[in-house]
Amino acid sequence: MNTRRLLATATLSLATLAVPALLTAQKGASASGVRQELIAGMSGAGEKLVALAMAIPADKYSWRPAPGVRSVSEVFVHMIEENYALPGMVGVKREPDVTLAKDSEKTVTDKGQIVDLLKRSFAHAKGGMMEVPDKQMNKTVDFFGSPSTKRGVLVGMTTHAHEHLGQMIAYARMNGVTPPWSKGGM
Repeated sequence: MNTRRLLATATLSLATLAVPALLTAQKGASASGVRQELIAGMSGAGEKLVALAMAIPADKYSWRPAPGVRSVSEVFVHMIEENYALPGMVGVKREPDVTLAKDSEKTVTDKGQIVDLLKRSFAHAKGGMMEVPDKQMNKTVDFFGSPSTKRGVLVGMTTHAHEHLGQMIAYARMNGVTPPWSKGGM
C-alpha cells in the first residue's frame, strides 16, 4: 500500500472514530450500540425517502393508489410530522421555525417544500436520538396510549421510517419511477 493511501486510510479511520466521540461530548449520550444502529437505520431510510421525494415527478405528488389512501405528498408530509412529533415523546424540543398545521397532509403539497422539510425532519429525528441520555433510555413514557420506554420510542421511530420507505418504493414503482439506489445512483 503506498504512503498516500495508508495516510488517507488512517485519517478516515480516525475521523470515523472521532464523530461518535464528538456527538457524545455535544449531547451527553453515546453513539454506540443500539443508539448507533438506530441512527444508522434512520439515516438510511431518510436518505432513501429524500431520494424518492426528489425522483418522483411533482405532477405525481397527488397520486394515490386508491380513494381514501394517502397520496404521495401526504405520505411524505406524514413522515415529516412524525419525525418532529415522536422525538417530542422522549422530551426533545421541536425546532421553533417548523410548525405544521393539523391539516398539513392536505395543504403542504409543493415538492420543493416537502423535500426541504423531509431533509430537516430526518436531521431533527436523528439529533433527537442523540439527546436522550443513556441513563434515561429505560424511562417509561406514553407511546400513543401505551407504556413504552424512551428506547422503545426510538425503535418505533426507525420502524416507522422503514415502513413508509417500503410504501414509497411501491408508490414510486407504480408510477414508473425506479428508486435511484436500484439504478446505482446512490
